Amino acid sequence: MVVLSESGSFVGKWIIVALIVQKFGGTSVANAAKILSAAQRIVDARRAGHQVVVVVSARGHKTDELIELAKEITDEPPAREMDMLLATGEQESVALLAMAVQKLGEQAVSMTGGQIGIVTDSTHTKARIRSIATERMRKALDSGKVVIAAGFQGIDEELNITTLGRGGSDTTAVALAAVLEADVCEIYTDVEGVFTTDPRQIPEARKIPRISYDEMLELASLGAGVMHSRSIEFAKKYRVPTLVRPAYSTGEGTLIAPETEDASAMVTGVALAKSEARVSLVGIPDRPGVMSVIFSKMAERKIPIDMIVQNIGAGGTTEVSFTVPQDELAETLAAAQEAAKTLGAGQVQHGVNLSKLSIVGTGMKTHTGVAAQLFQGLAKAGINLTMITTSDIKISVLIDRATSPAALQATHREFGLDKAPATTASIGQPVSQPRRSRDELETDVVARLANMEDIVVSEIELDSEQSRVTIRQIPDIPGVAAQVFGANAQAGVMVDMIVQDQSHGGAATLSFTVPRASLDTSLKVTGDLAAKWAGVQMSSDREIAKLSVAGIGLRTHTGVGERMFKALADAGINVDMISTSEIRISVVVRPDRGREAHACLTQAFGIIA
Repeated sequence: MVVLSESGSFVGKWIIVALIVQKFGGTSVANAAKILSAAQRIVDARRAGHQVVVVVSARGHKTDELIELAKEITDEPPAREMDMLLATGEQESVALLAMAVQKLGEQAVSMTGGQIGIVTDSTHTKARIRSIATERMRKALDSGKVVIAAGFQGIDEELNITTLGRGGSDTTAVALAAVLEADVCEIYTDVEGVFTTDPRQIPEARKIPRISYDEMLELASLGAGVMHSRSIEFAKKYRVPTLVRPAYSTGEGTLIAPETEDASAMVTGVALAKSEARVSLVGIPDRPGVMSVIFSKMAERKIPIDMIVQNIGAGGTTEVSFTVPQDELAETLAAAQEAAKTLGAGQVQHGVNLSKLSIVGTGMKTHTGVAAQLFQGLAKAGINLTMITTSDIKISVLIDRATSPAALQATHREFGLDKAPATTASIGQPVSQPRRSRDELETDVVARLANMEDIVVSEIELDSEQSRVTIRQIPDIPGVAAQVFGANAQAGVMVDMIVQDQSHGGAATLSFTVPRASLDTSLKVTGDLAAKWAGVQMSSDREIAKLSVAGIGLRTHTGVGERMFKALADAGINVDMISTSEIRISVVVRPDRGREAHACLTQAFGIIA
């Protein structure tokens, strides 16, 4: 077990930790001096009486050098041979680190991914882990040796070497900690831990002592840079306490662990994905099956689309917009054109030079007015919002890239993230719920997985107690969203889903959901505002059905949306609104189809009631 203080840090050095996994990145083993420094940390842990497994990345810029060398040979290197080539970088690192540990007087054995028994699928350059054998590692540990494992790699069932893609060494480390049931997985990096935002951009950023798996998943997917989403998915799925620590100091770092009962801070962090592109399909039919076609075309090309926005349709047509990293724009546009061709209608539009700014925090679940405060802070900085989408712990806005530094600064300041929270979250049990917690549900699903890295859809939620408000033709200028949600917050209205799609002709459409009991209040305060803007049209739906698919790996596994929308299409159920996050996809459908939609999604994802 791991003994922690109430601040989320270790009570002492290596307290009651029987088996630990340590991961060292490429900068930590870049040269002989750094390799010996990493080896000393390993030896210190071993001499404190603990079993130690170490995962190592390729040294420094070794991977980049190998890629450049391959490009000098051929413009189109075969994926299988690239995996064979790139895997040599980690093989070099583990051998050198094992030598260093032995030089310091402890026994060590280096192993490749294949020697450990990491079995993956056959998707070269971005393979997913199917299973990991533990016998060889356990035998070495029991004999007193330090196991030094090559990160980033495995073998498929045909014994071909495979690599895991971006963040692969972090993924290896947390996966090994999971199968070995390690007490902690330590990720050594060149930063002090997880910060409220990137300290290179905001010097006032503060290190976070403890962060929940869900918050870290959202931040990782937004480009926070400390760890990759796949490694956090493993940590959450298998309940691995993960500690992000500095490689060059004795700092305590940041603990990534289950959510606690005290979620006093509204916002934990703010992240900025700088280079985003927007793709929109405009004028597509507003009928069942349309979203299924779009998502299937994206899934075919393994495009992990994000910030998906579909607003309520009009005149028999609707539109859907989503963001992708700008370097994936060409592939995404090709998939979107295929979707429009299949549908026989719709035009594909896109925008570039955009950034996505997001705030994340479990405290949003219980605090009203978070969206209003975000929009007000951005309005004061003169930042216009191109798109808005929300989940229960994240709010994302799409903005012009040129305004992103000012937006990040304004948001960090608006929520006081440079200051320590008034109360410190205690280290305790996960949030208690009146029914089975999602943690328990996810554990049940994990036990039934065929492969370690399969998606975990733990719950399909149906909420039939909400209403929707839609405002069309609102001015596309800074401050409009701030006024709308500021008025609702002052009236005590708890807003849930917020969707604002792209502007057309200087006007946009904004929809949001509220508890049904608050609809009349929301209509009153929103209507008073709308009366100030010429040409604005406001409508509402007192009864809607909101369905949410919740789990782990929803965004990194591109087929989740495809499966969800195909199930709804097969049942003839149309989708009126869409909002997404790393851990949740939410849709709004007609109220009389809510129970049917819940049943078909439950069946599609194999959820056992």
